[in-house]
Amino acid sequence: MKTVLASRSVDIPAGVEVEIASRVIKVTGPRGVLTRDFRHMSMDLRKVDKSIRVDVWFANRKELATVRTVVSHIDNMMVGVTRGFMYKMRFVYSHFPINVTLNGENVEIRNFLGEKRVRKVKLLDGVKYVRSADVKDQIELCGNDIAMVSLTAAQIQGQTNVRKKDLRKFLDGIYVSEKGPMAAPEE
Repeated sequence: MKTVLASRSVDIPAGVEVEIASRVIKVTGPRGVLTRDFRHMSMDLRKVDKSIRVDVWFANRKELATVRTVVSHIDNMMVGVTRGFMYKMRFVYSHFPINVTLNGENVEIRNFLGEKRVRKVKLLDGVKYVRSADVKDQIELCGNDIAMVSLTAAQIQGQTNVRKKDLRKFLDGIYVSEKGPMAAPEE
């Protein structure tokens, strides 16, 4: 069965500019500019007063699901250009201490399970790497685009997968301990 009209809207916060041109959305805020292309989904994107309306006409069940997905993506873009996103990752090891350094644009992971191999992960566009000063064995990944920040965190975690050993015993790795938008800047 098809639904005649599925519609959702997302409010535009103060200090954020939104431009829509043929399902390509450009969000500008105090932290920067994010652009996202939604041309692969058939839907209407309109700017109505201080909100964005997403409409899908005569949609089946799978097409209805895209409405909420697009609204969530747009909302994440607005949070990204106002506050930004931060992923905190902790090093977990039982014997061999994991050594993580930043070398140019690459994060280098050394001494994982005592191996000599150096694992390298390239930081994606707009992602900043910070070693936590107050917490031992923790790194912070910050950026405006949640997709880039989370993908970098996933690649770092994926490089420390334990292979050919009992995963119940060998729990070593670098894991995401905390994630979400950064604290709002105090004025």
